[in-house]
Amino acid sequence: MSLKLLLQEISNCQICIEKPHGKPLPHAPRPVLRVSKSARLAVAGQAPGTRVHASGKPFTDPSGDRLRDWMGVSEQEFYDTRRLAIVPMGFCFPGLDEKGGDLPPRKECAQAWRAPLFELVPNLDLILLVGAYAQRWHLGARAKTSMTDTVANWSHYMNCAGAGPRYLPLPHPSWRNNHWLKKNPWFDDELVPVLRTEVRKLISPKRKHPKSKKPKA
Repeated sequence: MSLKLLLQEISNCQICIEKPHGKPLPHAPRPVLRVSKSARLAVAGQAPGTRVHASGKPFTDPSGDRLRDWMGVSEQEFYDTRRLAIVPMGFCFPGLDEKGGDLPPRKECAQAWRAPLFELVPNLDLILLVGAYAQRWHLGARAKTSMTDTVANWSHYMNCAGAGPRYLPLPHPSWRNNHWLKKNPWFDDELVPVLRTEVRKLISPKRKHPKSKKPKA
């Protein structure tokens, strides 16, 4: 199947209503993701929130502002699908819990779409694992028992040799993690500079070297 056809199937997906794991999605599905075959960098987030569900565009909220600051990119660069893919663990807004917080990403999305989708994005060099859900799915048994420990071991995952893309685990950029960021200053001091360097290398257009002119005889 081509990437175009797969994305069309995802846009028409109804499994969280027709064959849900538990309660069905409390509203009409609206998958939000951005993918292309040429992308070398991917952001694997959690799931759309209320603002993203309304806009239909990923990270159009304060979390997106913080994430782009961590990455050192402009909005134009962030939404350039040719270079950067955005693939949350759940493609649709999962709804709110009794306290007004976002519910966890729907499990149906990852089970149905994640593996075939990443198979059709062959040029990925680095995947940013934003939050514990993405870290557990992509790292499997290699993920630590806590998000903090996983992020603290970022250099291991990013430099681990293998045939597939490298991984860089990050905390979720939500305001709910403000306390975590204050408690773990090493994230801003050590990880963010590396993150910005890696992102810049992967999204910057490759410069074409001018053809050397042959000397005249």
